[in-house]
Amino acid sequence: MRMTLALCTLLFCWTANAAMPIAPAAPAAPAAPAAPAAPAVPFVVRDVTLDVGGGTLRGTELVPKAEEGKLPVVLLHAGSGPTDRNGNSIALPGANDSLKMVAEGLAARGIASVRYDKRLIAASVSPQWSEADLRFDDFVNDAVAWIRQLKADPRFSKVVVAGHSEGALIAAGACRRGAADGCVEIAGIGRGLDEVLDEQLKPHLTPEQFTQHQRIVASLKEGKLADAVPPELMMLYRPSVQPYLISALRHEPRAAIAALTMPVLIVQGTSDIQVKVADAEALARAQPAAKVVIVEGMNHLLKIVGDDQALQVKSYGSNALPVAPQLLDAVATFVQGL
Repeated sequence: MRMTLALCTLLFCWTANAAMPIAPAAPAAPAAPAAPAAPAVPFVVRDVTLDVGGGTLRGTELVPKAEEGKLPVVLLHAGSGPTDRNGNSIALPGANDSLKMVAEGLAARGIASVRYDKRLIAASVSPQWSEADLRFDDFVNDAVAWIRQLKADPRFSKVVVAGHSEGALIAAGACRRGAADGCVEIAGIGRGLDEVLDEQLKPHLTPEQFTQHQRIVASLKEGKLADAVPPELMMLYRPSVQPYLISALRHEPRAAIAALTMPVLIVQGTSDIQVKVADAEALARAQPAAKVVIVEGMNHLLKIVGDDQALQVKSYGSNALPVAPQLLDAVATFVQGL
C-alpha cells in the first residue's frame, strides 16, 4: 500500500504530491477502540472576524454554555499549507476535522476556543493578499493580533495559543510577542526546516532531484531566490512560494521555544509519520521548564492509530476517528492549571 500525502502535510510546504511508503496493513486488523465520550456540555458557536493587513481573517468561536464567570480561551493555529480552521486541507481527500474536534473537546472540558482560517486559506481569502507576498511573519503577526483581541475580551480569564505542526512554531513566536498566558506546541518540529525537508524528501527523490533540492534550499537559506527549478520540484519550490520559504527558514524551532517565559506544553504522538518523538525531546531540551506529554499511538492528525496502517491512511481523509482523548486531557489540564 502506498499512502499519498501532500507535501503541505510535511510541515511547511504548500501544494505538491509525494508518495509516502506505508507497510501493508495486516489483514483483518481489529478496529481501534472507541474513545471515551467527552462530557456532554453544550456550547455556543459564533463566527468571529479580525481585520489585519488589508484583509479579514474569519474563524469560529466555541464557548461552553454551562460555565459561569470568566473562562480560559485557547487560540488554535492550523498547520502548513492549505489547512483550514478545522484541520482540513484541499490537498488531501476528505475531511479529518482534527482541529474542530479539539475545539469541541476543549469546550466539553469547560474551555473556550477560537480557530481561524489563515490568510489566503478558505474563508480568509482576500484579493489584496497573494502567495508571492506571503511571509512566515504574516502568520505570526496575525496570531498576535488574535491574542490581543482575546485579551481585551472581558469574557476570558487566560489566553493560551495551541499550534499544530507548522502552527507550533508560529505559536511560539506569537506567544512571545503577544504575551500569551500559556503556549502549547502539538507535533512541532525540533529541528530546522532544511533538516526536516532533507529527511522527508530524500526517500522520494532520485539522487539528482535531491541534489537539486539541496541546491535550492541552500540558496533560500542565503535569502536568495533559486532559479532553474526542475519540473519535479516546481510545485514545492515554485517562484511564488520561495519568498515564504526564505522567511520560514529564518525561524529555528529550538530558539523560538527557548525564548518563551510563560508555561509551555509539548505534546507528541508516537505514531506520527511526519514529526518524531525526537523532535519533542529536542524542544524539551531547549525549554527545560516545559511539560512534555507523549501520547502512545497518536499520529500527526491527532488520532489514535497505533501500528494499524489502514487507520493511519484513513485518518488523513476521514472524520470517523476521534482525536486522542489523552491530547484533550493534557491540554485541558495545562490550561486549567495556569
